[in-house]
Amino acid sequence: MINSMTFKGYTASMAFDAQDRIIVGRVLNIDDIVTFHGESVSEFEANFHAAIEGYLAASRELASVPEKPASGKVMLRIAPEVHAAALKAAARSGKSLNKWAEGALVEAARQPSARAALRSEA
Repeated sequence: MINSMTFKGYTASMAFDAQDRIIVGRVLNIDDIVTFHGESVSEFEANFHAAIEGYLAASRELASVPEKPASGKVMLRIAPEVHAAALKAAARSGKSLNKWAEGALVEAARQPSARAALRSEA
């Protein structure tokens, strides 16, 4: 189990650094690197909040959109025949539609053409 904390939709990991005797945090599930630390849970939490506020302020100053972590929820509108085919494929594989679709999306995201398309859209 990973210790974590959430603020404004962002989740940070919490790891104790025994050598420096601090709790080290990093915002998870975004490509931007946001790190911070604290000597106590209270200080860690305050520094996490400050790091998120700083990240959002820096994004505004740079006129860029701050990266939002993915929620894990995807709503799709697809043709009924595609939906039916996906339901059948999931059933044949012995998986729920959610698990089957997750596997299909993971596989598609691993394809070099998919990664190139994502970079060009950014």
